[in-house]
Amino acid sequence: MALSASQLGKDILAALKGTLSEKWPEIKEYGEAEAKKLAQTLVMIEALKVAGKINEEQAALHLEIQKNSSRTVLLTIEGLGVLAAEAALNAALNVVKDAVNTAIGFVLL
Repeated sequence: MALSASQLGKDILAALKGTLSEKWPEIKEYGEAEAKKLAQTLVMIEALKVAGKINEEQAALHLEIQKNSSRTVLLTIEGLGVLAAEAALNAALNVVKDAVNTAIGFVLL
């Protein structure tokens, strides 16, 4: 089953929006962009894994790089603390973990 960047993005965006609801009007554009980037990274990881071009450790590193990037973007928003940014990322990845882990054949999320 191939992952859909569009569906992953929608699911991630909904989780970010729900977790950051108080700040959403201020961070909407950032949240949308980061949801898209996370989804695209997960689809890329799946494609590389299926093609035999990366192993589990490399997949985890790709994901960690994107998470760090998203965390940095969220932390630059005034008034959004470390705990809120981390909770938002965790919620976003939690909603797609079963689909992603199944698609790539190992536990990444």
